[in-house]
Amino acid sequence: MSANQSLWYLENIDVTGIFCPKKIGRGDLDNHAQKLFKKGEYIYLPDEHADKIFFVTNGRVKIGTYSDAGKEITKSILNAGEVFGELSLIGERKRRDFAFAMEDTSTCILSVAEMNSLMRGYSGLNLFLMKILGSRVLEMEQRLESLVFKDSRTRIVEFLRDLADKKGQRVGYEMLVRKFMTHQEIANLTATSRQTVTTVLNELRNKNIITFNRRRLLIRDMDLLAKEFELR
Repeated sequence: MSANQSLWYLENIDVTGIFCPKKIGRGDLDNHAQKLFKKGEYIYLPDEHADKIFFVTNGRVKIGTYSDAGKEITKSILNAGEVFGELSLIGERKRRDFAFAMEDTSTCILSVAEMNSLMRGYSGLNLFLMKILGSRVLEMEQRLESLVFKDSRTRIVEFLRDLADKKGQRVGYEMLVRKFMTHQEIANLTATSRQTVTTVLNELRNKNIITFNRRRLLIRDMDLLAKEFELR
C-alpha cells in the first residue's frame, strides 16, 4: 500500500502538502518544523509536555509504553504517511507513551495551535484525524479481543493478514510488505514470544504461503493465509 493509500483515500486533500509544504514548493506554511531523528533516538518520552503533532515523511516510528515493572510494551509501528502525537488535540497534557525512531526518520512537526488553525482552513483534516483516532481505538480493541480469545499462533497469522491489508502492495496475485518487522517486533505487537513467531513464520514458509527476509514479506496467497486461522 502506498503512502497515499495509507491516508484512507482522501481524494480532496493533499495531507503531505498541508503538513510539509516545503516538499511541494509551497511557502505559506514554511514555519512548520521539519526534523530528522537518528535511528535509536527518542522523539518524545512519557510525561513530557504534549503540545505537538508529528507527520512521518520517511522512516519508521515505534509507539509504546512501559509497564510498572519496566517492561516495554509496543503499541504500534508507523511508516511514512502516518501521524502520531494526535492525542494532544483532545486534551492530553502529558505524553503517556514514547515515540522512538526505529531508523533514520524525518518528520514534520506542528503545534496544537497550528493544527487547530489548519483544521479550520482545511475541512478534510477533521475527517483525517477522526479516522486516525477511530482506527487506533478499533485496533486496540481488536488486539485486546485477540489476546483474550485467541491462541498465539492465530494472533500471529492474523497480524500478518492485517499487516498486508494495511501496508501491503499487490503484485499480481501476491501481497508485498516492504520494511518487514523483526521477529521480536512482531512478538511485541502480538503478545507472543520471539521463538513462537519464528516457528509460525517458518511453518508458513514451508507451506509456501509466505516468503520473507529482513527487508520484506511476500504473501503468496491471502486466501490460504486466512484459512490458517479460520479453520482453527
